[in-house]
Amino acid sequence: MTPASYGWGQIYKVIDGENGVVFTDKPSVMDNSSNQSVEEVELKETNTAAPLQVRPPSTANSNSSRESQAVENPTVKILSPPNESTVAMGPGNFSVSASANPALSAGERLILLIDGVAQGEPQSSGTWFIEGALRGPHDLVVQRTTTRGRMIAASDPVKIYVLRPSIR
Repeated sequence: MTPASYGWGQIYKVIDGENGVVFTDKPSVMDNSSNQSVEEVELKETNTAAPLQVRPPSTANSNSSRESQAVENPTVKILSPPNESTVAMGPGNFSVSASANPALSAGERLILLIDGVAQGEPQSSGTWFIEGALRGPHDLVVQRTTTRGRMIAASDPVKIYVLRPSIR
């Protein structure tokens, strides 16, 4: 391509008697004395590349990939009681609440373990009421299981402290 095809005119390099260099598109403006040299400048073709075609991620694909990740990685979280909490002085009664993400599918159940011992049968609800817990520290874990009892996921353990009066 020539400079004219880019919309440019011809470019000239003018060197004056003191070796000063000027680039111009009008060499006639310069003094035509013998102390100057004028050369036409041949411009090389500019390096260009077509822009890359970038497609934005499809929202349908991102939603389905999120859903498939959720199905691949089910989780369980104990919402209450908070970790390192204390069950106040009394009979040792407290409630446990847990959530499953994604929601339990048909045949999945939750089971509460206190110090590794299951509290009742697996259930579809994420709430339990515990009565008469023994005094001292206890670790709570909720497991997500299949109907056959295979564990799919387990919550992080939550430690609680039960305060109960003791006879001395």
